[in-house]
Amino acid sequence: HYDSDVQLYEKFTQKTGIKVNVVAGKDKALQKRIMEEGESCLADLYITADAGRLGAFQAKGMFQKASSSILKKAIPSNFRSPYWYGIAKRARVIYYDPSRTNPPSNLSYEDLADPKYKGKVVIRKSSNVYNQSLVASLIANNGKKKTAAWAEGMVNNMARKPKGNDRAQILAVAAGEADIAVANTYYLALMLSGNKGAEQQEAAKKVKAFFPNQDGRGTHMNISCAALVKGAPNKANAIA
Repeated sequence: HYDSDVQLYEKFTQKTGIKVNVVAGKDKALQKRIMEEGESCLADLYITADAGRLGAFQAKGMFQKASSSILKKAIPSNFRSPYWYGIAKRARVIYYDPSRTNPPSNLSYEDLADPKYKGKVVIRKSSNVYNQSLVASLIANNGKKKTAAWAEGMVNNMARKPKGNDRAQILAVAAGEADIAVANTYYLALMLSGNKGAEQQEAAKKVKAFFPNQDGRGTHMNISCAALVKGAPNKANAIA
């Protein structure tokens, strides 16, 4: 749904002569269609905005392994699996208003559950896949028990009941409703561009992005991914 996607497909066609037919839609609707069409499905590649979605669809057996030396060389090992490959990355970071808040240099995601941040944190709903991927990374690094305790602490520290998208969390910090927001990096760029209106542009100018966990494993990265559909009729073209 971004202009860069269209440019990518056009350049690919110019280079290879392979035409790319795009069917765009919501994640659940596309998955449902692929599953219902089964062997008659014409889809070769499934592209979506988060490894969490890819992992859930992979668990249903809807992908096949795809490999090539070019893919492995182009994409770092931590941004791919045997079933899917990352094509774009974005960091899930902390936003703050420097006129009111000065986060410590060693601030981590884990710290956001500390009682000292009670009433100061905003984040979108737990049903959001970006948050689910973040929680999955916490489980991978800290275990289920510690992550469950962290989640409880986060809820206790919320400045308000979760609502809105990532931009809504940044707006809340800019408006003084909270001191800390968790959101992806590209939303700030979108707001600063002015494409979402002057109000959001001004709000974006008030906040700064902070990359947590710099003393340890580093900031959590979300990725957009592409996967080879199980019954892909044009497998070689898809891998290309």
